[in-house]
Amino acid sequence: MTSLAWDVVGVGENSVDTVLTLSESVRAGGRKAKIASRKRAVGGQVVTTLCTCASFGLRTAYVGVFGDDDDGAFARRELAGRGVDTAAAATRSCANRQALIVVEPDGERLVLWSRDPALALEPPHLPADLLRSARLVHVDAVDVAVACEAARVALAAGALATCDIDTVERDTATLVDTVSHPILAEHVPMALTGEADVERAVRALAQRHAGPICVTLGARGALLFAEGRLHRVAGWPIDAVDTTGAGDVFRGAFIAAVLEGQPPLDVLRFANAAAAVSCTRAGAVGGVPVRSEVDALLLQEQAAERRHGQL
Repeated sequence: MTSLAWDVVGVGENSVDTVLTLSESVRAGGRKAKIASRKRAVGGQVVTTLCTCASFGLRTAYVGVFGDDDDGAFARRELAGRGVDTAAAATRSCANRQALIVVEPDGERLVLWSRDPALALEPPHLPADLLRSARLVHVDAVDVAVACEAARVALAAGALATCDIDTVERDTATLVDTVSHPILAEHVPMALTGEADVERAVRALAQRHAGPICVTLGARGALLFAEGRLHRVAGWPIDAVDTTGAGDVFRGAFIAAVLEGQPPLDVLRFANAAAAVSCTRAGAVGGVPVRSEVDALLLQEQAAERRHGQL
């Protein structure tokens, strides 16, 4: 049997980020702060997830739109350098998506972004053959119609489909229902179901979605409802440098663990550890870990559990 051409194809937007790290906080009433560092980097939800998958040895390809400016060319070069194929991505006569990310000393950040409407994807723009050649297709929720269509094409071909949803819009429920493995920000299940508790909200979603449902909880960890059981892991006690992209790294590690066939709790632990590592350095793609870093953190957890069990 011939293997599929790609492990993961990602569909969604890319960004060129300017990351400003502050030397002091402006949240406590101050209006001025010194910039400790400035960095230009490729980013975007799907792109960061793909770079994480590539870091773990998966064959990855990106479907999206670049601007024809210097930022667009920079983004293509950066993705190629990280092992993400961009041959199926379009280039249009407009500015590439940009974001200004202001990072506080405790790692929290403010994101300001700009996106030209010409960068939008539509279902007819999708390379269906490429989607059918993947083991898994990952989509964001920026252009929901194209995300749903990409997921449908993947599922019809026997692939898996994951999504990245952190806001609730009119068609969000349709996207959740369409993919095989929805990965949601904490407030999304509650907004979709009306439940005030995240665990009850996930169980309510599971009444209409047969596959696994994952929810990221930020610094408090994550949970996964799979095979009729709710799994939950706590956040890592780390000194955060920058939380930008942590959720996207989580999704990339989640995808890698799912494709490896790991059991649900191990999938959750691996993704949670990868996100924790990403928070210890600056930038979205800049925070992408390698496998050995994640494994080392998991070994620390196992050692701590053994010590606790001996007390």
